[in-house]
Amino acid sequence: MSSKSLVVTAGALFAGFALFFLVLPGAIERWFNHTLRPGPYAASERAREVHRRLLVADLHADSLLWGRDLLVRGTRGQVDVPRLIEGNVGLQVFSVFSKIPRGLNIERNDDRTDLVPLLALSQGWAPKTLTSLKERAVYQARRLFRMASLSKGRLVVVKTQADLASYLERRRHEAGITAGLLSLEGAQVLEGDLANVDAMDKAGYRIVGLTHFFDNELGGSAHGVAKGGLTPFGREAVRRLEQRRILVDLAHASPRTIEDVLALAARPVVVSHTGVRGTCDNTRNLSDEQLQAVARGGGVVGIGYWPTAVCGDDAAAIARAVRYAARVAGIDHVGLGTDFDGAVTVPFDATGHVLVTEALLQEGFSEDEVSRIMGGNVLRLLAETLP
Repeated sequence: MSSKSLVVTAGALFAGFALFFLVLPGAIERWFNHTLRPGPYAASERAREVHRRLLVADLHADSLLWGRDLLVRGTRGQVDVPRLIEGNVGLQVFSVFSKIPRGLNIERNDDRTDLVPLLALSQGWAPKTLTSLKERAVYQARRLFRMASLSKGRLVVVKTQADLASYLERRRHEAGITAGLLSLEGAQVLEGDLANVDAMDKAGYRIVGLTHFFDNELGGSAHGVAKGGLTPFGREAVRRLEQRRILVDLAHASPRTIEDVLALAARPVVVSHTGVRGTCDNTRNLSDEQLQAVARGGGVVGIGYWPTAVCGDDAAAIARAVRYAARVAGIDHVGLGTDFDGAVTVPFDATGHVLVTEALLQEGFSEDEVSRIMGGNVLRLLAETLP
């Protein structure tokens, strides 16, 4: 090969690598995560004043997956630290999913395909994450802790009751800070080994969803093939999670799995991001009976912001779902679970939570009730249940 050909070949390879590592991650995220209306967002003076006094807690965002530096205000996606602070988000649960099948839908998926390795390769994840679901979870947890360590105190990762109390006390006197808490979306990361519950505990995870979009070793997904209940391994995993004071998350779980967990659980559970069938009737959302059962156990249901959850594309649709859930489950058992950055379309990004505050006020909730819905209920539950 001539020297000229070598130069051309090397240039083409360099361009290919640049495209794969620098362009592809952002292109993929822009393809999957859509925000209908960019900020800034206008709200009434009353809503802004109420919103300034409360503390928003969001039970679910998938922002760690996309490889962005969350300390920098982004031009894509819906969540990063600057936008959380601007939106008065005091606690953001950062959820991690480890495997996602092609052709994703809410009715029926199997686990034979997986799109995560493409993302992992393009973002330069550690090589062992390509073959291990557990290592994908550990890797993403480390990313959050690393960003917190570089944040100069703007981002705090909460793992214990003491962490939460210390952070909340600090936040009373200091503006411009937020906190994160780690959650798993799908316990297939346990890889069939109960010892990996301890590994997830050590990695910092404090909420674990049993299933995601497909059935796994623990039980059935609402979007799986068999849609069965808890397996014997799933029962043992629930017991081990509770022993470690890790909250069980029933988002995406099949009706049989939800029923089995609620019959077994000795501690409250969460449904981190969902809708309610009373306002949006589909297999992704909770029935009245499920809402009431979660509430009886002391749990909290996070209402989502995307159309499949609320059958709408604005804050009013979110508020209607919250109103229904509060009527059925009780005001103390309803919170927010946006599913920001979760391959969904949402009406606004994390700076737009004030629009939900305004919509809840317009729904007739009192200021105290709005404060509980927007974050107080989640913070109370965490203060009671964290290690």
